[in-house]
Amino acid sequence: MDLEQLMPHVEALIFASDRPLSHLDIADMVNQIVENEEILGEKISVCLEAIAEKYAADYYPFHLVQTAGGYQFLTKKVYHQTVMQLNGDKYIKKLSSAAMETLAIIAYKQPITKSEIEYIRGVSADYSMQKLLEKELIVITGRKEELPGKPLVYGTSKNFMDYLGLRGPEDLPQIKDLNANDIIIPTEGKEAITEDVQVVVMENGELLEERKTA
Repeated sequence: MDLEQLMPHVEALIFASDRPLSHLDIADMVNQIVENEEILGEKISVCLEAIAEKYAADYYPFHLVQTAGGYQFLTKKVYHQTVMQLNGDKYIKKLSSAAMETLAIIAYKQPITKSEIEYIRGVSADYSMQKLLEKELIVITGRKEELPGKPLVYGTSKNFMDYLGLRGPEDLPQIKDLNANDIIIPTEGKEAITEDVQVVVMENGELLEERKTA
């Protein structure tokens, strides 16, 4: 199968998938339909480059994006507001200010411990971190072996990167590139509402939620 024949198959797989497809995923699926021939990774790479170049043209409303999870078609930024009209606000899952602050700290400081997050925020981060774990925006990436007690460390998840269309933390916008209105101002400790929920992470990774009592 030559590149001209192969490209529509790769394009169709990415278009029809409800999740990002990795280079290996695409190669495996294409090889399922090709008889007496093995499609090599180099051919898939060339096809992906050609598809990305094709949809980079201004008259297409979407483009091919490589994220942490693989390749997917995403609507171009200029059309975001137009597409949002399809479902309205009911499908937009908003995070609280505390959760947004916590997520931003983890994204830019990862890998980071809960104590380090709380030191930066000036308040408890138990409840916010529980919600971020539940929404699969952050994950436990290991332990900080050099610290007493070997505390757990956290980082952003593949889902988080896929949602933002990023390949990894290195693709996050730099502070100098953000508009003043986009910058999250940390909560002042004296103004923050203390979270009255404590989340304990068990050895097996299970979350245990405990209400604090006076």
